[in-house]
Amino acid sequence: MAAEETPVPVGEAPVLVSTDLTVGGMTCAACVRRVEKKLAKLDGVTATVNLATGIARVVHPVEVGPEQLVATVEQAGYTAELPKPPEPRREHRDPASEGEPEDATVRDRERLLITVALSVPVLVLSMVPAWQFRNWQWLCFVLAAPVAVWSAWPFHLRALRGLRHSTATMDTLVALGVVASFGWSAYALFLGGAGEPGMTMPFSLLPEASDGMAHVYLEAAVGVPLFVLTGRYLEARARHGTGAALRSLAELAAKEVAVRDADGTERHVDIAELTVGQTFLVRPGERVATDGQVVEGSSAVDLSLVTGESEPVEVQPGAAVTGGAVNEGGLLVVRATAVGSDTQLARITALVTQAQAGKARAQRLADSVAGVFVPVVLALAATVLGFWLGAGADAQAAITACVAVLVVACPCALGLATPTALMAATGRGAQLGVLVKGPQSLEGLQHVDIVVLDKTGTLTSGHMSVARVTASAGGLGRDEVVRLAGAVERGSEHPLGRAIASYAVRTAQGERLPAVTGFVATPGQGVRGRVEGRLVEVVAPDYEMPADLADALPVAEAAAHTPVLVRVDGAVEALIEVGDVVRPGSYRAVDALRRLGVRPVLATGDRDASARAVAAALGIDDVHARCTPEDKAELVRELREQGHRVAVVGDGVNDAAALAGADLGIAMGGGTDAAIGAADVTLVRGDIEALADAVRLARRTLGTIRANLMWAFGYNVVTVPLAMVGLLNPMVAAAAMSVSSVLVVANSLRLRTWQPSTVRSRRPAGSRTARGGAR
Repeated sequence: MAAEETPVPVGEAPVLVSTDLTVGGMTCAACVRRVEKKLAKLDGVTATVNLATGIARVVHPVEVGPEQLVATVEQAGYTAELPKPPEPRREHRDPASEGEPEDATVRDRERLLITVALSVPVLVLSMVPAWQFRNWQWLCFVLAAPVAVWSAWPFHLRALRGLRHSTATMDTLVALGVVASFGWSAYALFLGGAGEPGMTMPFSLLPEASDGMAHVYLEAAVGVPLFVLTGRYLEARARHGTGAALRSLAELAAKEVAVRDADGTERHVDIAELTVGQTFLVRPGERVATDGQVVEGSSAVDLSLVTGESEPVEVQPGAAVTGGAVNEGGLLVVRATAVGSDTQLARITALVTQAQAGKARAQRLADSVAGVFVPVVLALAATVLGFWLGAGADAQAAITACVAVLVVACPCALGLATPTALMAATGRGAQLGVLVKGPQSLEGLQHVDIVVLDKTGTLTSGHMSVARVTASAGGLGRDEVVRLAGAVERGSEHPLGRAIASYAVRTAQGERLPAVTGFVATPGQGVRGRVEGRLVEVVAPDYEMPADLADALPVAEAAAHTPVLVRVDGAVEALIEVGDVVRPGSYRAVDALRRLGVRPVLATGDRDASARAVAAALGIDDVHARCTPEDKAELVRELREQGHRVAVVGDGVNDAAALAGADLGIAMGGGTDAAIGAADVTLVRGDIEALADAVRLARRTLGTIRANLMWAFGYNVVTVPLAMVGLLNPMVAAAAMSVSSVLVVANSLRLRTWQPSTVRSRRPAGSRTARGGAR
């Protein structure tokens, strides 16, 4: 999207804004390099161009308007426009109405099919001497002419456009190869004796000198456009697949919503008309239209496509729901709390789009090489032609070697090595609930060796919950005591009381808790009331209790839980421990990080007992309690000075400084905007276990990028010398060049199906439970 322009304060540094441009006509890394260099010539402008997405992200002073940026790209010989705002989705879409990308795909497919129909007879007759009938060469010439002119016209056109701007790209190489092959064949037929009736020509994968009569190379003239067009088409289809995750996120957005007005009437409106504060209905099977809070009803919602959370989440009045989630149960009435670009789904989409626009350090090197690669290839081709002719070689062999060099040396694979892998990885990460801001974040994840973890809201749930219930032997039993205690605590506003009441509701399995009479709350002591004729008290513990409960009390205190006693008609029936419980996946996450060579460090503002209880449960040795925001930032600075690559995980405002000061900041998806804004990575589903998945995905992605670049460089290192010494037929060179690009994209596509490996956790010696801890 285009950034809004703001005035530049007098006497201050220019204000920089960011604008995205859709650039058309780019075909290789040399094109990318040219557009970036052309934009960088504008004062104060820097640009990053992505070949796979066709998006140029331009950072520029506000006085340099988008129109000037578009004009600059067009001056470089390419098309450019500001991205169009998304149109409302239509239920039944006509492919013809989807705009230029769909039309371009149809045209490319039609051009390829016609090229195949014309080229196959030429290839067969040229490669099978036994089938070469009288005047076969003239039929091949008639079939090859439209291929060399019409099928290859996009290459010719872009090559001429580049020539006008004094630049050369892969289209220059392809166009020259086709023109040279077809031109030589025309000379051979009309002037070189190859047009005589009854002429036959043997086929060889290696160039051969003539036997007194010039050979035709019509198979190369049709093979180069055929293979390049085929490779481009397959490459475009594969690149389209790398963006599938991003498109699936866009498809989650609802197009209309059933709004309930103040008078209770229901009406359907376009999603763009929905405003914050309005209530809307979500029926079973429907998607939640936007972020909101449940007002009425209870159900289970499926967040798997939004946050990667596989288990449905139970919601009831007061619970927050995310736009795009699927309602799997009953009718919900939801009040909108965010709409449009402020929703979590919109932020996820924006982050994925932003990540796909960046470049890894290795790709910047590849683009720099590609910027001079095509001119070097042209010089090599001219040198090869001159050398062969100067050495007394046959003109036919010299031209063949020259054409092979032109065709085989294409920097397409270099330009696609990083963006296709990055698109596939960021899309897959979004499906798994991991959002990265760009390739620098992926590179940072790969090298992290220490992760500083916040406690409350990160390793723990962030709210009071019942951690354990110990019932007295021979008493009413655990379930009955919880039911009675929950009934009394429903009237309490204390966090402990709300935790017990919520726990009782969950364990009641749909049964309503009994009514309470005579409810009394005594500050600092507890609550009491009559339930089904019995006096039920939930109070602070004393030491006049059964021995089994007395033994449990020190354990609860050591775990930093808050213990309360439940008395029924004066008899002590149970000890309930309430605390901020450790998230179910926290131990698995910490254990997985250690296995990946990352040392966990706990830093929290909570008291020492709570911090050490959680650390003991998770097997973390390095603990820093009662940390202020400044203390956390200082800890990060000290670790970095010791030579460590530090990541910080947090969810609150007090974590923002440490997140910003770390090598890599990681925010929990349910955290504050300040934490998410300062972070490089966001764990959307709020599950710390996704952190290990993020590290593994980063390492796999950068490994894929390195493999792509090694193939792209290695391919040219091997094939260009072969072509120079005359050991590569131009048709084979065209096929090899096309296959190289397809292989790079196909290798990147494997990231779309990447699955996190399951780590079996072993509980550390001496830890009592993985469910401990307090606020």
